[in-house]
Amino acid sequence: MIYYLCIGGDTMSIYNYEVENMKGQKVKLEDYKGYTLLIVNTASKCGFTPQFEGLEELHKKYYDKGLRILGFPCNQFLRQDPGSNKDIMEFCQLNYGVSFDMFAKVSVKGKEQHELYEYLVANTPERTNKKVKWNFEKFLISKDGEIKHRYLSTVKPESLVDVIEAELQ
Repeated sequence: MIYYLCIGGDTMSIYNYEVENMKGQKVKLEDYKGYTLLIVNTASKCGFTPQFEGLEELHKKYYDKGLRILGFPCNQFLRQDPGSNKDIMEFCQLNYGVSFDMFAKVSVKGKEQHELYEYLVANTPERTNKKVKWNFEKFLISKDGEIKHRYLSTVKPESLVDVIEAELQ
């Protein structure tokens, strides 16, 4: 497994990153310490967009048990999320009732890749150092911040129930 190092020699973890929410506020991922996370790059105009429904179902079913779903809109795959953060959030809430945490649009690959996605891609047990292929790729993170699994877009959220339940134990 590859780990990034901070200045001073401390091992990097997912909790070292800061992201921006849909309102433009900075959010430290350390605020999610102790929770199981499912991190997903999303898009509003994609063949996989109906996965918002499955993600929302997981959110409602497992939120009280410690699951947090973090959605990161991305416009890098055939420009399938061209709207503003406000437009994206309105779309998600209106069409899919999304109530899980959504963040500002990010780049998940290439020269502008967000540092969180650099870390996820470099430290995942599946497809290590392979770029994100498409929208709705998923990363499952344990309560202690370990990247446990990486799932391609074709893996539906509802098929992750068993692994999520195992992580929530």
